[in-house]
Amino acid sequence: MAKDRKPDEGRTPGGAGRGTATRSRTAQGRSTGGGRGGAPGKGGGKGGRGRPTTMVVAKQRPWGLIAGAVVVVVFAAVVITYAVVKVNEAKANKADSPSDISGLHTYNYAAGQNHVSTPVDYKQSPPVGGPHDPYWADCTGTVYTVDIRHENAVHAEEHGAVWVTYNPKKVSKADIATLAKLVDNIPYRLMSPYAGLDSPISIQSWNHQLKVSKAGDPRLKEFADFFTTNPKYYPEIGASCENPDFKAHPLTVGQQSEAVGSSDMPTSPSAGSSTAP
Repeated sequence: MAKDRKPDEGRTPGGAGRGTATRSRTAQGRSTGGGRGGAPGKGGGKGGRGRPTTMVVAKQRPWGLIAGAVVVVVFAAVVITYAVVKVNEAKANKADSPSDISGLHTYNYAAGQNHVSTPVDYKQSPPVGGPHDPYWADCTGTVYTVDIRHENAVHAEEHGAVWVTYNPKKVSKADIATLAKLVDNIPYRLMSPYAGLDSPISIQSWNHQLKVSKAGDPRLKEFADFFTTNPKYYPEIGASCENPDFKAHPLTVGQQSEAVGSSDMPTSPSAGSSTAP
């Protein structure tokens, strides 16, 4: 007789286990994964794949650089404006011709006026030309405190000097100090009090004169800067203004002519004068 076969222990559990495990894994995959798109981090849409999250970063403006640039531009504008103002001021106080100086009076004394040792009765006061002493007054930026002989001062004008005069009864010490700044240590300029002057201040060179009432009048500087050794407006081009003996011992109004320091000879006959305000 044939014997009943016992179920194969290894096959039955194994077979059942294999099928069960397969079904279990499949069910588990379906349950937990939700199909293909069920994996964590992926969308559940068609195809099972989602788009990654986009990170938006706000752009930062370089406010520090912008502020610095604005400061530089503003500073440059201020500097340029200041420079333009100063240039305009300089031009405003600079004469390019005698006609630019308001109130100027012009005369006509030719070169080579006579040298004389006697007092001269000048037509203008202070004088601006004509016969004069052989010895010129030192005009190396010299500020005299005495009323120097007019004949010696006119000789300095002939050499290209500008002569600043003032009425000591009509100006203050502060005015005198202001006027001295136009002259002190500036070659071919001299300054002295002038008794009886009909205006507080008068400035003159050969053939030119300007009278003003205030020491701060800008026309004084215009005159001095324009006429000092301007070769178009004085006779003896290149003549010296140095006379240290006269500077140390100046001759004053009322004194007789003396041989003080340097002298030169006239170069041509004297000529008359005419007024042309």
